[in-house]
Amino acid sequence: MSDEPSTGGPDHYFTARPASDGEQQRLTVRLAGQDVEIVTARGIFSPDGIDKGTRVLLDEVPEPPTRGTFLDLGCGWGPLALTMALESPQATVHAVDVNDRALDLARRNAQALGRTRVHVSRPEEVDPQIRFDLLWSNPPIRVGKQVLHEMLTTWLPRLADGGTAYLVVQKNLGSDSLQRWLQQTLPELMGQVEVTRTASSKGFRILRVTRP
Repeated sequence: MSDEPSTGGPDHYFTARPASDGEQQRLTVRLAGQDVEIVTARGIFSPDGIDKGTRVLLDEVPEPPTRGTFLDLGCGWGPLALTMALESPQATVHAVDVNDRALDLARRNAQALGRTRVHVSRPEEVDPQIRFDLLWSNPPIRVGKQVLHEMLTTWLPRLADGGTAYLVVQKNLGSDSLQRWLQQTLPELMGQVEVTRTASSKGFRILRVTRP
């Protein structure tokens, strides 16, 4: 497992087709306190396992509620969504990505682990009326500010009343400036909202967005 994910450049977020059986690789990773077997493939984010930022997020966030509607934004092969589903089997988990290869792998992984309440889809396939009690994301900073900001201003306002989002962002890729931007931007879109930094570990910040 590599600390620095192999990405193949930013195009991997948008262009990869589903992986053939021969392109897939099987890995054992630790999610929700247990070792599970998953499949990954080149052409997605972090194909060699759980990247450092995602691991920091998983180590630092509180356990999810036992029930609710959750979102893994930018799911990749699914480590966050699978953790949510394993820890809260009665919750409904939406896993969203723009990369068809990642979506296919996330579906396969959820199915293999028997997580029938995980719904994997492209962003436009999610009912815009759905509101989320919990959102976890390792957002794709390297796609650029415009795409990132559009992504966050689309999904963070979909938090339910009392809902919380946790974002992990590398410090040297602008976590502090992103926190300030969220504090300035979200109140106009969401009304009352709290944006705080809850943890800092291994060069990453955890940002929390809460809708009271």
